[in-house]
This record gives sequence, structure tokens and C-alpha cells, in this order.
Amino acid sequence: MNSIDIDKLAEMIRQKRNNRNLRETAAEIGDISISTLSRVEQGRVPDINTFFTLCTWLRVNPNDFSNMKVGDSPKEQILYHLRADNTLPPNVNEALVAMIELAYKNSETLGSRS
Repeated sequence: MNSIDIDKLAEMIRQKRNNRNLRETAAEIGDISISTLSRVEQGRVPDINTFFTLCTWLRVNPNDFSNMKVGDSPKEQILYHLRADNTLPPNVNEALVAMIELAYKNSETLGSRS
């Protein structure tokens, strides 16, 4: 599965934070805890809402952190974009991912019968 370039995100956060402490920076960002900010700086992938909040604070496009490669399959691209879509409720997003996975699995099975 494709993911974000967490090292790049962590480095940009550390650079922008500079010498300010985590509490001060978390307050500036808003809607993010000190512990979450610390975990992201340590290389842990944030949840999608936190990721978008950080991108807004950094004033960068979320796509700047994409590890997607030009050669990724259409299925991988669809799933990547679907998982990055924070406009859908999580249960709807999970259902769509499952449907796409099933559709590709069935197309492979049906294709092998030809």
C-alpha cells in the first residue's frame, strides 16, 4: 500500500517548529495534541485528519508527501486516493475499499477463466 513520506513530513515540522517547544507549536497548529505532534516528529504516520491539519499549518499540498510512483497500478492509485479522502465517513470509505478490492479480485478470477 502506498503511504505518505513520513520522514519528509517530520523534517518539515521540525524545521518550522525550530526552537519552539511542542506545547507552543501544538497550540499554534490547533486541534492537535502535544503527544500526537511528538509522535509525528518521531516518524509515526498520523491519522488523515491530523495529516491534513499539519499540511495546512505547513502550507503545503498533501500530495507533496505522496510516495505514489508513476508506474503504480490503477487499483493502487484508486485505493491510495480513496484512503486519502477525508470527506467520506470512515465506514463508507472502508466499504468502498472492500468493494474495489472484491471487484479486482473477481476480475482476476473471471479473467483466468477465459
